[in-house]
Amino acid sequence: MSRKEERDRAIAETLDKVRAVEGVTRQSLEEIRDHMIALAQRRDLFTEEDFPIPADGTGETFDVLSRDDDGRHELYIEVANKHVWTPPHNHTTWAVVVGIQGVELNRIWEGDGGPAGEAPLRLAREIEVRNGAGVCLMPNDFHSIHMEEGVHNMHLHLYGLGFAHLKGRLMFDQETGSYRSFD
Repeated sequence: MSRKEERDRAIAETLDKVRAVEGVTRQSLEEIRDHMIALAQRRDLFTEEDFPIPADGTGETFDVLSRDDDGRHELYIEVANKHVWTPPHNHTTWAVVVGIQGVELNRIWEGDGGPAGEAPLRLAREIEVRNGAGVCLMPNDFHSIHMEEGVHNMHLHLYGLGFAHLKGRLMFDQETGSYRSFD
């Protein structure tokens, strides 16, 4: 069996376990995270040879490894060696991100609601996504992502719904304290 065939089989087995987890709660996402960490520990399936830094100079790829026919349980691998910084944003679906190699710092943000169009957010905590660790995000959680340049980062991102199905996502501008659409 080729490495790709073995990887595809391991992904399918992991996603079968994920589909068996009931509900969207912090506890259920932690169970999903544990299944995903076990998959990411299979370094023999996620090699730099199979997932190199892109040669096109962009420094980052975000490739689909699996998705259900209905758009659910969409699994991506992110490969990056560039400086990555995103503003705080939500996904409107649950998400679990685990590390294969490198570090993706996730800053988790909280807010007090504020008036419509405003987003007074404050940093609640930081979570390092690295080999053996991950982050769980509920649909309305806000996070920002930070990676350093020059490191061959590889992380698995699993979303309850794929990006093509996400509506109403928000991105927050910390300088103005306001939000805008992230669709």
